[in-house]
Amino acid sequence: MSARTLPLLFLNLGGEMLYILDQRLRAQSIPGEKARKDEWTDVDRKRVMNDIISTMFNKRFMEELFKPQDLYSKKALRTVYDRLAHASIMRLNQASMDKLYDLMTMAFKYQVLLCPRPRDILLVTFNHLDTIKDFISNSPGILNQVDETFRLLIETYNCLSDGEFQLIRQTLLTFFQDMHIRVSIFLKDKVQNSNGRFVLPISGPVPWGTEVPGLIRIFNHKGVEVKRAEFTTAGNYVTPQREGSFELYGDRVLKLGTNMYSVTRPVETHMSGSSKKLASQAKENIVPNPLAKEELNFLARLLGGLDIQKPSGGETGFRLNLFTTDEEEEHAAQTRPEELSYKVISIEATQEPGRRAELSRILGELEVAEPRPGSAEKGEDLLELMDGL
Repeated sequence: MSARTLPLLFLNLGGEMLYILDQRLRAQSIPGEKARKDEWTDVDRKRVMNDIISTMFNKRFMEELFKPQDLYSKKALRTVYDRLAHASIMRLNQASMDKLYDLMTMAFKYQVLLCPRPRDILLVTFNHLDTIKDFISNSPGILNQVDETFRLLIETYNCLSDGEFQLIRQTLLTFFQDMHIRVSIFLKDKVQNSNGRFVLPISGPVPWGTEVPGLIRIFNHKGVEVKRAEFTTAGNYVTPQREGSFELYGDRVLKLGTNMYSVTRPVETHMSGSSKKLASQAKENIVPNPLAKEELNFLARLLGGLDIQKPSGGETGFRLNLFTTDEEEEHAAQTRPEELSYKVISIEATQEPGRRAELSRILGELEVAEPRPGSAEKGEDLLELMDGL
C-alpha cells in the first residue's frame, strides 16, 4: 500500500462531488427576482461552491494531508465528505448524500481504470483542479488556495518514479475493489454492465512513451536486434501526439477527470441485483483494532474542527435533492440495502467523559487501517491543527 495515495483520493473524489453539486444546483436554480425565500438562486449556488471549496482547500489542512499516511477506511472517508458537503447553507438528507457519494466513487474508479499509465492519475487530478478553479474564478482568495494545492501536488508527485505511481494505482483499485454501483450515465454510454462492472476499451491511444503493439523484436546476447516478427492485435491502437502537461498551467491532453456533467444529462443511480446480493452475503469484518479508537477520535476532532457555515439570523439552510422528486428520494432511502448504508454519524468534539466514552464506542465499530510506524503522531498533529479552523 502506498502512503502517498490519500491526497489524490481526497482531491479527485472532492472534484467529482463539486461537479455533481454544481450540476444539481444549476438545475434547481430560479432567477433571483422570481425565487421564493426557500428556492435556490445562482447567488446561492456560487456561495455554496465557494464555501465548500474554501473549506476543502484550507492551506494548513492540505499541508498535513500531504504528509505520508495510510488511507482512511471507507466509512471514515465517507464521513469526511458528509461534513464537507455541509460546509455551507446547503443541506442533503441521507438518501441524497448516499447517491452523491455513489456517483463520486464510481466516476473516479472508472477514471483510475482508464488511465493509460499510472502516472496519468496525476493528470486526472490536475483536470479536477483546473475545473474547480473555473468554479471560483471570481474569488481570488479561494483561487490562491487551489493554486497552493497545485504546487503541493507538483512538488510531491512530479519526482515520483513510475513504480511508485503503479503502487498508488494499486492502492486506489484496492480501495474501490468491491464497489459495483450502477450509474445511469455509464449504463447509457454502455461503459458499465448491468452488474455494475465497467467495460474497458481495447482500442485507442497507447500510453505515452510506448509503441503501438504488433511488433516483436529479438536481440542477441550483445543487444543487437537480429530478427523482427509482426502479429495482429485485436484493438485499433494509435500513438498519442504529445504528453499532457504536469505544470501549474498547460494542456493536460488527457480528458479523464473533466466535468462530464457540463452537458445536461440525468445523474441517476440504480443498485444492481447482483450488488444487493453480494451486500447481503458479505458484511464488513468489525474486529476491534487497538489503534482504531485513537485514530478515529482523532478524525472526530478533525471533523468537529471544520468551519461549518450555519445560517445566520432568520436565514434557513437550503435543501438539495439529487433525485427528480421527493418521493424518489424517500423511496431510495427505504430500499437501500442496510449493508450498503454508511450510517454517517454527527460527531461533536467534547471533553465530557460520558460523551467521549460514547463516541469511542461508536467509532470503535468503524474499520480503520493499521497505521504505519509514526503515523499516529502525525495524526495527532493534524487534529490539533484542524481544531482551530
